[in-house]
Amino acid sequence: MKQKETLLNSAGIDLNQTFEELGDEHLSSSHDTPLREDAFEMDDDLKMELIEKHFKEIMYVLGLDLSDDSLKGTPKRVAKMFIKEVFSGLDPKNKPEAKLFENKFRYNEMLVEKDITFYSHCEHHFVPIYGKAHVAYISNGNVIGLSKINRIVQYFAKRPQVQERLTVQIGNELKAALNTDDVAVILDADHMCVSSRGVRDTSSSTVTSFYSGRFENEAQKRNEFLKYLKLPR
Repeated sequence: MKQKETLLNSAGIDLNQTFEELGDEHLSSSHDTPLREDAFEMDDDLKMELIEKHFKEIMYVLGLDLSDDSLKGTPKRVAKMFIKEVFSGLDPKNKPEAKLFENKFRYNEMLVEKDITFYSHCEHHFVPIYGKAHVAYISNGNVIGLSKINRIVQYFAKRPQVQERLTVQIGNELKAALNTDDVAVILDADHMCVSSRGVRDTSSSTVTSFYSGRFENEAQKRNEFLKYLKLPR
């Protein structure tokens, strides 16, 4: 209970409200993923062992027969999936190294990589968020391998997320990696917490954007980027 009160206080939430009253309010407190200071003191093998144990207990509480051939391996599979796959972006050791190359062609227009497929998970219900990322940057003398842009998107997507934070994290990482302020990011995603539960709206998607440097200050550059994506201005 004390931990719950601390979390609510830090988010500026009225302690008289219950979690039921808060419902699906979109809470987010920082551009950084909220991690404990000791998040990586435990090795992956121990994490998987503990997740397997606790997920087995969840399945038991749900009434599932863990002796069934189809179910008995599920806790181990889930544990491996969490640590090695869908939440692997939590661990800094998995961060892609963004090697820069000299822009020998002196290409000084924007470079756009669009329709980067990503899969993430909503941190409120741990159900999938999936969609497309569109990224642009203007070189200040260096370029980055195209696959590294995809890998940066995937790295930050592979953690419990809110879409707004994911957008900003990708944008800030590209700025740092490319050593340029001229970066733009748009995410267009479907949220299973909206389509498969709650309001159960299967027709809507969520669009978030990040503009920096010339994309933020020059409407012409921003509109050019949107034109390439064929999105409304």
